[in-house]
Amino acid sequence: MKKHILSVLLLALNLTALAQFTVSADKHYILKDDKAFFWMGDTAWELFHRLNKEDADYYLKHRSAQGFTVIQAVALAEFDGLNKPNALGDNPLINNNPATPNEAYFKHVDYIIDKAASYGLTIALLPTWADKINKSSWGAGPEIFTVENAAQYATWLAKRYKNKKNIIWVLGGDRNPRDAKDIAVWRAMGLAVKKATNNKALITYHCQPNQLGSAEWFKDESWFDFNMFQNGHCRDADNYRKIFDAYYALPTKPVIDGEPLYEDHPICFNVAEFGTSNAFDVRKYAYTDLFSGAFGHTYGCHGVWQMYSANNPPVNGPHFFWKESLDLQGAKQMKFVRRLMESRPLLDRVPDQSIIVENNLPSAIRVQATRGKDYAFIYTSDGKPFTVVTGKISGEKLKATWFDPRTGRTTKAGEVENRGSKRFNPPNSGYGVDWVLVLDDASKNYTL
Repeated sequence: MKKHILSVLLLALNLTALAQFTVSADKHYILKDDKAFFWMGDTAWELFHRLNKEDADYYLKHRSAQGFTVIQAVALAEFDGLNKPNALGDNPLINNNPATPNEAYFKHVDYIIDKAASYGLTIALLPTWADKINKSSWGAGPEIFTVENAAQYATWLAKRYKNKKNIIWVLGGDRNPRDAKDIAVWRAMGLAVKKATNNKALITYHCQPNQLGSAEWFKDESWFDFNMFQNGHCRDADNYRKIFDAYYALPTKPVIDGEPLYEDHPICFNVAEFGTSNAFDVRKYAYTDLFSGAFGHTYGCHGVWQMYSANNPPVNGPHFFWKESLDLQGAKQMKFVRRLMESRPLLDRVPDQSIIVENNLPSAIRVQATRGKDYAFIYTSDGKPFTVVTGKISGEKLKATWFDPRTGRTTKAGEVENRGSKRFNPPNSGYGVDWVLVLDDASKNYTL
């Protein structure tokens, strides 16, 4: 009897260790240990490859202090990650064979994952950048994966990290599958991760820009848990339409923009014609993505994703080394995004453009709305007046507050009856002068 009780307790402890992340009952959100989890991500693709322990610690501590919750990083990195050693002088694979990982290299990965956990950060772990499967027209490659060794490598990696509570799995790496052969390799990898983690791993796929996100290829795959988009690094794209459509697509899955326009990035890769992105560009994508149905959001910075430094050549013209880039304005404003989203019940929230009369404006002057049962958030990208159709949330009276995405400060806007249409005029307007109107059931006493 004692042995039976001990076995039950050990099983319970093991299941708890594997609990990690799950999908909410309505299939629109991600939970961590059965509680709402807000993904405030940063793309640090070269984290494992280019940073030593000291620099990795500096980066993780800094991003944690800024309010980020997820760091997206790649085990087999993009920039000749198979043949160019990491910062400690180790290559990831022996003879570039996925079946023979190099223990020394992955001890450094272990260190960074554990250090991230100590700062409350989750690692969105890419087992490999996709040029190792599909070199296509760019990337160092080489193409080394088959169905068989992809399963071997993914099994080894997933078993190594299956008890880590701060990992979400991301297959792909900036590629769309070319054909059924590529899909078969990714499928083998996804199924292997699921099996090795007793079906506890949460997995998505990072693709290139398209209309349907990674669901285009994988929506019916048993290993595929949530849909991920990439923006394409252009200004004023209508990503909100893609996110909204994905939110209501079947089968229902959580959706996120996993690579939006990076801060300090050449717009559409054409700096001569379009210039470089700014804090407003990255803010606007955050709010419009979230309010159109995304469960979280990923920020990115041009100097950070590549870990640009004096030791590494620049790619596409970043203006600052990665340490300087950490404190660009847009990065510091992401904490306001998180604060707003976590200030109200996350799991109640749905996208709802019917709240506003001006519900179909173009990207440059977009007004985007989302609501819970007893609150609503309405984002205006240029601070122009708009009209709210009330009666969509609970309460006889609604408390109105202006939230400034640039500073996180709030301004009281009085109370209104929760019936009829109400015109709201933001405190000021113009290019880069965005606002969020917060409407609350006055009886709830919510704060910011």
